Amino acid sequence: MSIVYTIIASLLVFGVIIFLHELGHFVTAKLCGIQVNEFAMGMGPKLFSFVKGSTRYALRLLPIGGFVSMEGEDGEEVDQELYPDIPPDAPRGKSFQQVSVGKRMIVIAAGAAMNLILGFGLLLILVNMQSVITSRTISGFRGDEMSRQTGLQVGDTILAVNGRRCFIANDVVYEAARSEKATADFTILRNGQKVQLEDVTFATALTGEQEGQYMIDFTVQPLEKNFFNVLQEAGNWTISYARLIVLSLVDFVTGRVEVNQLSGPVGIVQVINQAVSVGIDAVLNIMALITINVGIFNLLPLPALDGGKLVLLVVEKIRRKPMNPKYEGMINLVGFAALMLLILFVTFNDIGRLIGG
Repeated sequence: MSIVYTIIASLLVFGVIIFLHELGHFVTAKLCGIQVNEFAMGMGPKLFSFVKGSTRYALRLLPIGGFVSMEGEDGEEVDQELYPDIPPDAPRGKSFQQVSVGKRMIVIAAGAAMNLILGFGLLLILVNMQSVITSRTISGFRGDEMSRQTGLQVGDTILAVNGRRCFIANDVVYEAARSEKATADFTILRNGQKVQLEDVTFATALTGEQEGQYMIDFTVQPLEKNFFNVLQEAGNWTISYARLIVLSLVDFVTGRVEVNQLSGPVGIVQVINQAVSVGIDAVLNIMALITINVGIFNLLPLPALDGGKLVLLVVEKIRRKPMNPKYEGMINLVGFAALMLLILFVTFNDIGRLIGG
């Protein structure tokens, strides 16, 4: 039954994330007066469809994505023979190319925006489920108290580690893990004053089976839950996750993370499976991380992604004329092919790790 639960949970997670992403494109396109020929969930052959107004709504066979087909989005008008079920006399909107560059940018960015909004909403639920909210203010020390001996004090609020701002308590742990030799520079708030502490040894070395690893040697105060604290903490978690994803991409580009450490759909399903076995809070957490990841990734300035399309629109705004549709199509095709190759590669990596145990 665990496999069934994993499949159902994975379909729900991916389905909600994809649906809201495409819904962002769809709603803003309609509001901008753009003709939407089809709103589809899934790819491949149609399983079910109906027409309302001048738009076809479809459920397709392969649950691997979705799309919003806008008239003239790729620079060319869509062959209406592809949509024989749409009444020819139905009121139609404008071509994508006929509306202003600003409106087109809003439509393209709306998908990623919806993913980020969904992530915030999920984290809002998750924070509200917790009994307490964890602050970044030190309440005590444990172990050999190295961080106290090297500068930290009870009552200090951690603002940044190694110059990088900490929005949530987990940021402190993450930055500590990125530091070498369990030593880092801290920016703290002490008695209302910002203080810089250099070379703070923030962890205790473990022995036995965990030898070579470190344990954070200080604890932090809980915060009393109220409406404003919950709202602020959910926002902080959203910002923290978004930055975590960006830092992971930077680590990948700079070689700090090897390509064979990337995970694709199979790896994500494994993580969802583990989350399902833990509970609903773990599922919400993973779902929030995935949807924020999708939102950030889609905004990367790469061909075939929303970010790449935004770059082309910025170029069009500067040049005051659109790019030749032929060249734009070639750029998107190459980018899409490269993206598919990357997905195939990480999927094979995931399968290899799964088989290898």
